[in-house]
Amino acid sequence: MIPGVALLVASAAALAQPARFDCSQARDPKACEERLARLKAARDQARQACEGKSGDAARECMQKELCAQSKDPAKCEAGLKERAAERVRLREACKGKRGDELRACVRENRK
Repeated sequence: MIPGVALLVASAAALAQPARFDCSQARDPKACEERLARLKAARDQARQACEGKSGDAARECMQKELCAQSKDPAKCEAGLKERAAERVRLREACKGKRGDELRACVRENRK
């Protein structure tokens, strides 16, 4: 299971787009809405804690704050490191490619 907080870090911008998280299609819409509200509250709390930081320092602070709020902080941080390593690997494998060629490369090289 991916901790909800780690998922939030990976898709923080997506929470600003409610259409992407349509709880009306979920098995339990009420539970879905509650989960999204908890994730949004955790994100807002982390943003407050990291206010005034920018760039890499802000990203690291947000990750640390969000993982600290998760059920298993060590597992959350390990997942973040694993996804970061995967992004670096994909960036290297698809270096210099753009558009459709880049999308195809990423699809082919994902685990």
